[in-house]
Amino acid sequence: MTTKHTTQRLDKQALAKPGSIHVFPKVPDQHKIGQPLTRNGLGVLYVLFTTIYLFLIYFLNNPAGITTPISSAPLILAACILFGGFMGLLDDWMDLKWRYKAFMPLIAALPLISFAQAINARTAIAIPLIGTIDFGASYFYIIIPLIIMIVTNVVNMLGGLNGLETVCPAIVIVGLIALSPSYVLMVGPLISWLILAYFNVRGKIFVGNSGSFAIGITIASFAIVSDLKLSLLISIMPYIFNSSIILLAVFFTKKRASMNFENGKLCSTHRKSLVTMLTYNHPLTERQVVAVVAAIIAVFTTLGVIIQLF
Repeated sequence: MTTKHTTQRLDKQALAKPGSIHVFPKVPDQHKIGQPLTRNGLGVLYVLFTTIYLFLIYFLNNPAGITTPISSAPLILAACILFGGFMGLLDDWMDLKWRYKAFMPLIAALPLISFAQAINARTAIAIPLIGTIDFGASYFYIIIPLIIMIVTNVVNMLGGLNGLETVCPAIVIVGLIALSPSYVLMVGPLISWLILAYFNVRGKIFVGNSGSFAIGITIASFAIVSDLKLSLLISIMPYIFNSSIILLAVFFTKKRASMNFENGKLCSTHRKSLVTMLTYNHPLTERQVVAVVAAIIAVFTTLGVIIQLF
């Protein structure tokens, strides 16, 4: 769902030269004239760099090996991101069915539950116009797994165009970093992700499912570690809206969202996703669509930061 080339997986061997091995196989960019071949799966570089970065932070803060619940945060984040990358690789290799992808992120919730209990995390969430809701013990065993499962999947589902998988999640992370006293944990990952985003927007690479699942789990786990649940909820509202209309369309019409690509522009004859709503009988270029979606997410992220602060 996250990449425009998922239907082209069977062509990978055909695209490869006989006897050659491609670490990052090329797949067609279906929203470019001529469908040029582009390297896929570069999201694993984000997983690799981020894991090393978090391991170094842990080591530098604990040279004597004295571990406390707070100091273990880098290890918890690294474990979650590693699992997200592994899950994405499985999807790239095996084309996992959605019933498996929907629930697999729950495994990554286990270290976060342990971490939240160890630091006696706040179990209440203040919701505007409703008030503060204290979930008690259910926060650890229901809310945290739901956050991981929902955020990871909705981030993965908003994709298919160069920039949607990279620029949009980066905006959410910037908002969370602005609020978190533990921002140093995400500085390195954000920089590496922005580098990938630069090449992705230009159509030079695809991050693949390994990147989209890893960045989704990054957002969810960092928000839990930093206790920024409300800001996270508001920031990802466009993601939730997109996933909701996709699932409703599949449930009621048994058809997935799709777009036509003609003369360098995208156009849709239905409204079954956020992107198809923007292009419904209104042709737009790929970059225009990505810019509008990124602007929408930026507005909600800014709103989430403001509400969290006040």
